[in-house]
Amino acid sequence: MAEHGVENGGGLLERKVMVAIDDSECSHYALMWVLDNLEESITKSPLVIFNAQPTPTNNSFTAAALSSARMYCSVSATPEYTYTIQEQNRKLAFALLEKAKEICAGRGVDAETLTEVGDPQSTICDAVQRLNISLLVLGERGIGKIKRAIQGSVSSYCLHNAKCPVLVVKKP
Repeated sequence: MAEHGVENGGGLLERKVMVAIDDSECSHYALMWVLDNLEESITKSPLVIFNAQPTPTNNSFTAAALSSARMYCSVSATPEYTYTIQEQNRKLAFALLEKAKEICAGRGVDAETLTEVGDPQSTICDAVQRLNISLLVLGERGIGKIKRAIQGSVSSYCLHNAKCPVLVVKKP
């Protein structure tokens, strides 16, 4: 069987695979799919598991009941509130990545974890380029055409903007 890798002066460069995960069942399925199907690629070089933490916004909305209608008002968040949200997101990201790393270790796969704060679409693509990733794997959420048109799809964005091949794993 041929070696999968890029030659560089007679030696093979490692092929890095990155799985971008969040707390969804779809991203867990994508990680399991990689462990089941890309064993050869991920045992020769570390698997990178990436999580994008959402950027806390400075605005939140408060609803006040007015009879049968509600009135929504934009309220500026205090720095303490923003910090609390950032800390909560950081703790959740580290716990999620630690669990993913344990799953990989249970399969004999060495995994590196990385988390960054920012918009998932751009932080994933930036990490791909910075880490010289050879293959990006994402889970498909199946959010539907209307929601995808309004919110945008992380997988669709990465398919068009990542500087490497992208594999979107769809849960059956």
